[in-house]
Amino acid sequence: MDRIERALISVYDKTGIVEFSRALSALGVEILSTGGTHRLLTENGIPAVEVATHTGHPEILDGRLKTLHPRIHGGLLGQRNNPEHRAQMAANGILPIDLVVVNLYPFAQTVARPGVMLAEAIENIDIGGPAMLRSAAKNHADVIVVVHPADYADVLDRIKTDRMDQATRHALACRVFAYTSEYDRNIADYLAGKTSDDTTVFPNRLTLGYEKAQSLRYGENPHQSAALYHSPGGAGLAFAELLCGKEMSYNNYLDAHAALELVSEFSGPSCVIVKHNNPCGVATAERLDLAYPAAKACDPVSAFGGVVAVNRTLDLATAQAIATTFTEVIVVPDITPDALALLSQKKGLRILRTGRSNERWEMRRIGGGLLLQEIDRHRIDDLSGLKVASRRAPTVEERAALGFAWTVCKHVKSNAIVLACGGQTTGIGAGQMSRVDSVKIAVMKAQVSLAGSVMASDAFFPFRDGIDEAARAGIVAIIQPGGSIRDSEVIQAANDHNMAMLLTGVRHFRH
Repeated sequence: MDRIERALISVYDKTGIVEFSRALSALGVEILSTGGTHRLLTENGIPAVEVATHTGHPEILDGRLKTLHPRIHGGLLGQRNNPEHRAQMAANGILPIDLVVVNLYPFAQTVARPGVMLAEAIENIDIGGPAMLRSAAKNHADVIVVVHPADYADVLDRIKTDRMDQATRHALACRVFAYTSEYDRNIADYLAGKTSDDTTVFPNRLTLGYEKAQSLRYGENPHQSAALYHSPGGAGLAFAELLCGKEMSYNNYLDAHAALELVSEFSGPSCVIVKHNNPCGVATAERLDLAYPAAKACDPVSAFGGVVAVNRTLDLATAQAIATTFTEVIVVPDITPDALALLSQKKGLRILRTGRSNERWEMRRIGGGLLLQEIDRHRIDDLSGLKVASRRAPTVEERAALGFAWTVCKHVKSNAIVLACGGQTTGIGAGQMSRVDSVKIAVMKAQVSLAGSVMASDAFFPFRDGIDEAARAGIVAIIQPGGSIRDSEVIQAANDHNMAMLLTGVRHFRH
């Protein structure tokens, strides 16, 4: 391998750069640098030549123009095995640059700050940095290019031991193009959002900047391969800390996501149990150790092998309750040491510590494309403003139970029916082709008394049969969107059974 004689270092994120540069200098590598990077290196006693000195041209336009010069890009793009390139470089006084270490102005972090102005965002669009990265990555056969501080140690070790092979150079170049692609996507998305006052504006071109985090054992089924990717946001379930247990599977992630999204809706101590992407038990209580048994009581058979999520630190008492049933995954915001010690003994149990992400959009694949929509964050925190469609208004207790059931219903696959009493689900019917069948299944699945329970429906009742079926099971109040051409018939059914009925005017289909 040819010796590394000259490196160009210009970084915004200065993590580890002093140590890396000092090691390069000790190997006899000449370092070119700019602005703040040059000051940092020289202040730490590391010899470095300022780019303006190397090019013979000063920085101008408030530093906007400093590295866009033939002596920089010629040194990056010149092919070492091309005699004409070498001759032209020599004729123009261009010295080869063998290593480039660059990362960019923090555009995404800048525009994520509340109240940031367009002018400040524009000033954080890096020009010279991406140009140097792309030049070096294009010519990676001759130039090593490093964009992530996490790669410094490996690159340095390979240089020292003469193991900087073409496969490594290629991999580093791929990381650069992924990095600059994401950078440009962030700029394009931000500027597109500034062209309209509509906060739901969708980009004309959707570029996904996800990075592979790990391969998974398989997908939904053993014959399907799968992988986990991280979003640029750096938060949410994909970044969860695995506290114990074996690696998560594809299905584990899907169910854990569903459980976390639902449990995050509640402010009081709450527990959600999910099976096959549907909640099979949900409860909120004064304490977490009371919420879990109440959630499990809704459908203890389905709770076996399920995924549990809680919205409070998981304590020992709750852990002891959960430990009585085989559970695949527990999602927690935190966990006490004694609870972790107990649950770590359970074979096959995974514990994830994480929080909810604040993403705006969700994607679904269709043949030849993607569907993009806003995530359903709609909430009804106060039911007092809802229309009472029935002759009888719900009691205070019924109204509270209706609010709880409505929140759960949003997270159940359509057609969705949720039965609840107080802050506990008593029956759930999910994913049926007809609404009355969902009612029948919710009633059939109930393992506790339904007397005094209320019912939530994610969309309107097309016929009165669902109301009649609920009345036979002891349901006393209903919350549903309304809007059917047979609303009068449905409301009459509620009146016939002396049931209270609230209309939300909002539906929550979940396909």
